[in-house]
Amino acid sequence: MKAIRVAQYGQPEGFMFKELPSPVPGKGEVRIEVAGSGVNPIDWKVLSGAMKAFIPLQLPYTPGVEVAGRVAAVGEEVSGFAVGDEVFGFINIVGGYATEVVASADRLAHRPSRLTALQASGVPAAALTAWQALHEHAQIKPGQRVLIHGAAGGVGSMAVQIARIAGATVIATASTRNHSYLRELGASVVVDYSQTLFETVVEPVDVVLDLVGSDTQTRSWSVLKPGGVLVSPVSPPDAKHAEAVGATGKHFATRSDGTQLKAIAALFEKGELVIEVEVLPLSHAEGALRKSWGRHTRGKLVLDASL
Repeated sequence: MKAIRVAQYGQPEGFMFKELPSPVPGKGEVRIEVAGSGVNPIDWKVLSGAMKAFIPLQLPYTPGVEVAGRVAAVGEEVSGFAVGDEVFGFINIVGGYATEVVASADRLAHRPSRLTALQASGVPAAALTAWQALHEHAQIKPGQRVLIHGAAGGVGSMAVQIARIAGATVIATASTRNHSYLRELGASVVVDYSQTLFETVVEPVDVVLDLVGSDTQTRSWSVLKPGGVLVSPVSPPDAKHAEAVGATGKHFATRSDGTQLKAIAALFEKGELVIEVEVLPLSHAEGALRKSWGRHTRGKLVLDASL
């Protein structure tokens, strides 16, 4: 197998594309022949070294949290998956930028037939983040108004659709070039954050999903209804701001969940969810990570493991 290897923390220079032994699945695990690997902000956060106190890694390591591909081998005590199955999943905090990976079977779901393997490789982390933010932490309800910051990115584009499916009215912030895209996904109102202060035009909302952080998060309290919820996987909301407006702030880290991913796959199968991906070769992982670092991608960046 081949894999991208990172020898030291820092900028994404000096990635190595190396030949390694094929991994062997243990109990409850499967080996996947990878078709595609998703690129996510967590990849460059780990690479930067900012998380090494919480996520210690043995160097060198292989980045990548999500993949799609074909089951090539099955370990002991695995049920529900067999050799030849097409699967996708949020496999771990690292390991995905490779042509083969081993993953716990409970982190996987069968790939929906409406998606290509490359499309599916960009789904798990983003969709699970959006799902957990809205359903678990915000407990979204039909008829609510939801404001989503950073709506055109991987998590944001999933969140717009999941909120729409839940029966909410979606207000999104994004650059002008992404407005028609977000309306197609289900946003009722789209605000260009570079031209307009969203708090001057957005009516009070029940939920804010903050995927930007910093000043954007601070300004969001002013549009949140009493009793509302501000959820952010990016940075912890300020408890004093929450108390001042009678709202709740929640911060969380996305967890891998094969059962939730199965429910998400069913929505793709019905055509209720869609994804837009930009594909780059696995050998160009350095450039893909730099592009993700710039935070101006639409949909998801994915790496084609065959190139």
